[in-house]
Amino acid sequence: MTDKIDSDSASESTALMGADASLLIVDDDAPFLRRLARAMETRGFAVDIAESVAEGIAKAKTRPPKYAVVDLRLGDGSGLDVIEAIRAQRGDTRIIMLTGYGNIATAVNAVKLGAVDYLAKPADADDIFAALVQKTGERAEPPENPMSADRVRWEHIQRVYEMCERNVSETARRLNMHRRTLQRILAKRAPK
Repeated sequence: MTDKIDSDSASESTALMGADASLLIVDDDAPFLRRLARAMETRGFAVDIAESVAEGIAKAKTRPPKYAVVDLRLGDGSGLDVIEAIRAQRGDTRIIMLTGYGNIATAVNAVKLGAVDYLAKPADADDIFAALVQKTGERAEPPENPMSADRVRWEHIQRVYEMCERNVSETARRLNMHRRTLQRILAKRAPK
């Protein structure tokens, strides 16, 4: 993860963030969480961290942040619940959904709940910072490589899984697939 920054960039980043630079980072990967928190502090954010859905919701209720980076899958549930809690407290928070299990269905859900961007792990501090301070209406660069056939299949399975409200048996029935095969697919990381 890139976390070096010079003093000119620090003053520029402060101008991009505005007066309120509060940032909540919610991720259950402790080493990644600490590195990202340090990297964001060097860029001028006032960082608060949480390692679970419950802790993230509690911090969102007591001190709603102006910025948030939330992991999708946490040990005690879904980061989508944290996004909902943040939105209930503060409507102007810029929220980035971060996940190693990216798929279109959860990206759509995250955006519907109020996330402004969706980044796949591993994302470095520069990518996360750029997404946080990106002006409304700015367009992100399109990806250089299109999705592979394996990734398209993965996205379809995930979309059906979300439509079935994360019910494995119903998803397997709709996909005409054995339930155990589907469970193995769902347990793996998304293909590149």
